[in-house]
Amino acid sequence: MFAMLTKFAGSLLGTAIGDSLGAGFEGFGPLPSPSYVLEFARQYRGQLRYTDDTHMTIGVAESLIERRGFDKLHMANKLMENYEQQPFRGYGPGPPTVFRMVRSGVSWEEAPRRLFGGRGSFGNGAAMRVAPLALLFHQSLEELREVVSQASQITHTHPLGVEGAVLQAYAIALSLKATPSSFDPLDFLEAVAQATREAVYAEKLSTAQKLLEQRAERAEVVRRLGNSVEAFNSAPTAIFCFAKNYESAMDAIAYAISLGGDADTIGAMTGAIAGALHGEQGFPAEIVEKIEDSAYIRELGAKLYELWESRRS
Repeated sequence: MFAMLTKFAGSLLGTAIGDSLGAGFEGFGPLPSPSYVLEFARQYRGQLRYTDDTHMTIGVAESLIERRGFDKLHMANKLMENYEQQPFRGYGPGPPTVFRMVRSGVSWEEAPRRLFGGRGSFGNGAAMRVAPLALLFHQSLEELREVVSQASQITHTHPLGVEGAVLQAYAIALSLKATPSSFDPLDFLEAVAQATREAVYAEKLSTAQKLLEQRAERAEVVRRLGNSVEAFNSAPTAIFCFAKNYESAMDAIAYAISLGGDADTIGAMTGAIAGALHGEQGFPAEIVEKIEDSAYIRELGAKLYELWESRRS
């Protein structure tokens, strides 16, 4: 099915586009407008380099392809090895700390639980890298929840960090199975909201539906949904950004980045969902060509598609 192949590639490329474009605006306040981001993308003449968001997404995809499915220990080691090869990608403090603990002899099960005084991380690092899992396991939302939960706990053991990744994966899976012509953004938000098991996410996604109906201004979106590194202040925001701008993958990414804050990660998560709906053709070729390693990322999408096809036959 050619359309599904482009959707797999589109979700991974969308991650990289949102990440690479958003990286230049991370930590900023809200930008003048989403069109400011689009104009920056068109005029930028160099290579757009990705950060840890895409780097870890690549690692997740590589592990799934090499093991022909989910192998938690293999994936954990792949993420650690990739980090050690390219530690300059802008990693937050959590994963490198986990990797150092593991190298010192702490188990993979124990290391992430020691973060943040033993609470574990509820940041968005698990959600930002989840697209390959959503692509491969999109047909069963129950299996998807289980696999994403396990994969998240390589670095994020707090329930809110895990739940953010699960809901991001659900959003990608729902978009993968939809078409732009039949997509209903309110139904989409409701479906994601129905999937959550955490009150803070249920509240945020209910708020997202209201903001969509009210056509709220960007400042209100930031105030009520957030734009920071906590999973509950970024995953619902990315899901909303996509739903509000579902007709255009690039508009969705530009809107997400224009909110400021953790712009690369919210842009990456929005791009993953938008790419799953529109496919690779949803992104201008001249933008894709500027993204670092875009050919390799496209290749990973094709290999994940082939793996998905082989697993369902």
